[in-house]
Amino acid sequence: MEAASCWSQEHRTNRNTLRDANRYWCTIRSRPVDPSPVLFSCQKKLSVAKKNDLEEYRCSANEAITFKLVRSEEDIEKDEEAFHPEMTHQIFGDSEMIFGYKGLKISIYYTAANLVPYFNISSKSVVDQKQFDVPADDVEKLLLDDLPPGYVTNLDQFRQALPEEVGFKPFGELIDSYSVESRAGQRKTFEVYFTKIEQPGFRKYHSRMQTFIRFFIDAASYIDVDDERWDFYLLFEKYSECGVARYALAGYMTTYNFFAYPERIRPRISQVLVLPPFQKIGLCARLVQTFYNVCYSRGEVLDITVEDPSENFQRVRDFVDSRNCNKLESFQADLLPGGFSNDMVREAQEKLKLSKLQTRRVYEILRLKATNENNKQMFRDYRLDVKKRLNLPYLRNRRTYKKLERTLQPEELSQTLGVMSNDEQRFQFLEAAFQEDLKAYRQVLERLARD
Repeated sequence: MEAASCWSQEHRTNRNTLRDANRYWCTIRSRPVDPSPVLFSCQKKLSVAKKNDLEEYRCSANEAITFKLVRSEEDIEKDEEAFHPEMTHQIFGDSEMIFGYKGLKISIYYTAANLVPYFNISSKSVVDQKQFDVPADDVEKLLLDDLPPGYVTNLDQFRQALPEEVGFKPFGELIDSYSVESRAGQRKTFEVYFTKIEQPGFRKYHSRMQTFIRFFIDAASYIDVDDERWDFYLLFEKYSECGVARYALAGYMTTYNFFAYPERIRPRISQVLVLPPFQKIGLCARLVQTFYNVCYSRGEVLDITVEDPSENFQRVRDFVDSRNCNKLESFQADLLPGGFSNDMVREAQEKLKLSKLQTRRVYEILRLKATNENNKQMFRDYRLDVKKRLNLPYLRNRRTYKKLERTLQPEELSQTLGVMSNDEQRFQFLEAAFQEDLKAYRQVLERLARD
């Protein structure tokens, strides 16, 4: 997936983690029986059979839920327009299973521009509560907090909203536009709009738009839109139908303006989502670059940060930052073997608003690009340079570690400080961490080579 997110205000919810065991199996209670072995054996076989029958009523929430962005009535029936959630554990628990139905289908449709929502549940059969002594999950109730407000359940009523798509105009100010080749080889036009929550009509629109995030962004939660420091960047596909300009939501980004003493700000990327029909064509990287361009022109911006980026988003961020830094004087290939320098930090911060931490990461990516991995000495120097950075947390904790070593047991010490208790463990950690970074860096360089 190209667009992932960077959101960490709450951890993955575990409220439903034990639901499967507690609800499905523990409710099948044993009846008082004659202690004879034959009767006990029959009861045991019956219990197993009952469990097997119940198993048929369990289904994957990820497979049952279908989203569609509908532009015309024809799209309602087109299966190729459908896409499924990437995750549902934040709603249905870690198992991501729904109990009580066979052939369950959950349809969540949006009109492509206005995001008028439609919701429907259907199934081939529902578990008999009297027979199995366990009810089916109330799917609508479980989804209620994550369904777009004002959803309709009548398909004809949903169809009546489609003509209103023609008059839709994106919210806010147009700040960027570009054409991109789709996965099908067609040129498509996209526009990016900047807006605030105060924009007339946008509060209601955002309440519908944000309902995608918990299906596609891990550990996501809804933001407090009443805080005026939130900024919104909306990505739309612009297309023409019968000579009339039309729009379809393709994704969005939220950023938060933190105060930086004494009179500056530090914008933080919070949520980034490119919807599945628009992924893998470079839109996330372009959206990030558009945001960067806005920040470059704002003198009050100190640097740009990201809130706990996911692995996928970090890869996009690394690509964009490496591409930009590759043009800077201090990041030229002949200077990189000399090591990470203050000139790199200064130039990346002044011209690209990058933090020191991200600048260091970009330096390692670009130095790998300039390193001949077949040259043992050259690659050894690179490996030691990266491991030196990875080893810094251990060195910082070493003094505290020595003090506590006299009073705590080895296991307690390791849990308390989160550091390795001996050099062998530390070396293993450093090598594993280096290989992990190396893999991520190579993926970024592969994309740079294709760009």
